[in-house]
Amino acid sequence: MPIRVSGGAGSSPRLIPSAAGILLILIGGCAAPRPDPQAEAAATRSLGLEHALAFRWEGGPLDEPEAGGETLTLGDAVRRAATSDPEMQAALARVRIAMADADQARLLPNPVLDFALGWGPGQPRVAVSLTQDLIRALRIPRASSAADHRLRQSVADAVTVALDGVAEAQERYIAAQALESLLPVLLSRRDLVDKMVAVARARLEAGEGTRNDLTTLETQRVELAVDIADARRDLREERLRLARLIGEPSAAAAWRLDPWSPPAPATTAEAVWIDSALAHRPEVQSAAWRLAALGDEEALTRLLPWEGAGVGANVGREEEEEWFAGPSVSTPLPVFDTGQAAQARVSAEQVEARHHLTLARRKVVEEVRVALQSFEADAANLVRVRTELIPLQEQRRRQAEDAYRAGQTDVTALFLAEQDLQAARAKEIDVERRLSVALVRLQRAVGGAGVAVSLLHVTPRGRDHAHGETL
Repeated sequence: MPIRVSGGAGSSPRLIPSAAGILLILIGGCAAPRPDPQAEAAATRSLGLEHALAFRWEGGPLDEPEAGGETLTLGDAVRRAATSDPEMQAALARVRIAMADADQARLLPNPVLDFALGWGPGQPRVAVSLTQDLIRALRIPRASSAADHRLRQSVADAVTVALDGVAEAQERYIAAQALESLLPVLLSRRDLVDKMVAVARARLEAGEGTRNDLTTLETQRVELAVDIADARRDLREERLRLARLIGEPSAAAAWRLDPWSPPAPATTAEAVWIDSALAHRPEVQSAAWRLAALGDEEALTRLLPWEGAGVGANVGREEEEEWFAGPSVSTPLPVFDTGQAAQARVSAEQVEARHHLTLARRKVVEEVRVALQSFEADAANLVRVRTELIPLQEQRRRQAEDAYRAGQTDVTALFLAEQDLQAARAKEIDVERRLSVALVRLQRAVGGAGVAVSLLHVTPRGRDHAHGETL
C-alpha cells in the first residue's frame, strides 16, 4: 500500500514532515526484537556436557588436532564427537540462516523516491513521489512471529543432529569395548580347542579314540579361527568409525579404551520416561514450532488480495493556480485472485504438520517403551547369566576336573567343560554390550543424557571426571 507525495515546481516543504510522520508510525508498529534461543546451549544441556558447544565460522580440517594421550575415555569420545561433528556445525549454520530470516522479517521495506522533470508550455514541471508499502508493514508482526517459530524449529533440529551424532559415537565406543573384552575369551577358547585336538590325535594314534572325534574338534578350531578373525576385523572397523566420529578419520585409532563396566538397571516408571520424552524430545518440539509458524502464515494469506493497495496524499498546483492537496486511494479489485489458493495450500500444510506432530509423539512413546523394555530385559538377562549360567558352568568345570583327577574320565570332558565356561563368559559380554546400547538408546529416546540424568541413576561407566559426562 504505497503513500505518494507529489508536487509541481516550487512544491511546499511541508510534505516532507508529513511523509516522515507516517514512516515513524510504521516504524513504531514493528515487531518485538528477535528471540535468541541459544542453540549451542540447548544442545549442551541435552547432551549433558559441562562446557558449551561453540559454532565454527570456518570449515574444520580433515583431522582435528590430536588431544594427546594414548587413552580415549567415553567422556572424551562424547565431547569430541559433539564439538567436531561437521553435520552439527551445519545445523548451527542453519540456525543462523533462520536468525537472518527473522531479522529480515522485522525490516520495513525501503521507501521509493521517484523524481520526474517535464517540459512543455510555460514553466518546467517537477513531480516528486515518495512510496512506502503499507501492506508489508502490516505483515511485519505476523511475518516476524512465523520467522521466530521457524528459528525455534531450526534450534530443535540442531539439537536432534547433536543427539544423533553423540549416540552413534557412544554405540561405536561400546561396540569396540565389547570386542576388546571378547577377543581374550575367544583366544582362550582357541587354546582349549588346540589342547583338545592334541589329546584327540594322541588317543587316535594310541588306538583309543576315533577319527570322528578328531574331525569334530578340528572343525571347532577352524570355526573359532574364523570367529577370532571376524572379531578382529569388526574391532578395527569400529575403531575406524569412532575415529571419524571424533574428528580424526586418518588417526591410527589405537587408543586404550575404558575398562568394561556395565550400567546399573533403571528404576524409574515407564510413564515418567514417556512424559519426560514428550516434553524434551527435539523432534516433537520441531514439529510443534512448524505448526505454530504455519498458523502465522495462514493469517498472512488474508492480506494477499489487497497487496498493492495504496493510500496517500497528493499536493501540487497548475501553472499560477493556488496549491491544492487531497487524499488518494488505490486498491486492487479481488475479482480473480482472492487468495483462496494460497489459503488452501497453507491449510493443507497445517493438516500435514498436525499429522507429523502426532507421528512424532507416537514415535517418541514407541522408542521410549522399546528402549526401556530392552534395557530392563537385558539387565535381567545379565543377572541371570552372572548368578545362574556362569556359576553352573564353573561348577560343571570343577566336577569335570575332579572326575579327571579321580581317573573317572579323560581330559576331553574337562576341556569341554572349560570351553562351555568360556562360551558363557562370552555371552555375558554380549549381554553387557546389549545392555549398554539399550541405555544409550533410552537416553536418546528421552531427549539426551542431560534429560535422562534426573531419571536414571547409573553406575559410572567411562566417566570423565574432568567434564562430568556419563553414559
